[in-house]
Amino acid sequence: MSKHLRNDLASLEKRLLYLAAQVEEAVRKSVQALTDRRQDLAREVINGDLDIDRREVELEEECLKVLALHQPVATDLRFVTACLKIDNDLERIGDLACNIAKRARSLSKAEKTPIPAKLREMTDISMQMLRDALDSFVRGDPNTARKVCINDDRVDKGNRDVISGLLDTMANRPHLMEQGIMLISISKNLERIADHATNIAEDVIYMVQGEIIRHKDIDEFGPEDDHDQNVNATRTA
Repeated sequence: MSKHLRNDLASLEKRLLYLAAQVEEAVRKSVQALTDRRQDLAREVINGDLDIDRREVELEEECLKVLALHQPVATDLRFVTACLKIDNDLERIGDLACNIAKRARSLSKAEKTPIPAKLREMTDISMQMLRDALDSFVRGDPNTARKVCINDDRVDKGNRDVISGLLDTMANRPHLMEQGIMLISISKNLERIADHATNIAEDVIYMVQGEIIRHKDIDEFGPEDDHDQNVNATRTA
């Protein structure tokens, strides 16, 4: 690998990790805005979305430049491809965090409504999935990435349970209809965050092992052997 390519790949990774930190913070703040009825935090997330969008475009442009200038192959090509795809997923997660913040801002002005326990559980799992997906990218760890994919079913089930419970609540307490609809929207956005975290995890597995696992059943893939190489070690060797 040439020195210029190595430097450009390191720059891509640095940009991606900065964007990932921004997005993860946006999700955290949007959830806190909901649980603590904090309009100020909701505004921060909403106002910060434009910067996330800008950084997503800049990173995409840098990825395309690397492809055009260096024409990377093998592990390096997979790394750049993964950066492109993860970049897009992070931007979408930022949008979803913004959606949650908008609903949280509206809920903070309405009659206080208890947040369903299942929704809190969904929130914890979704945020952990995002952290694990990003951590698996940093460490080039396909085993952690596979655990993220497996946990997606838990969030899907949680979303169904939350919606079912809220529909019952709205039927019995019609005056909470507006709040119930907003909480259902938040649940759906959390479910989508988990989906994008799963996408990131799948891209990490492709980046490290060259294996495309999309559309496969969970039972078709399990933890890999310890001898799998770390992609970062491979790229810097």
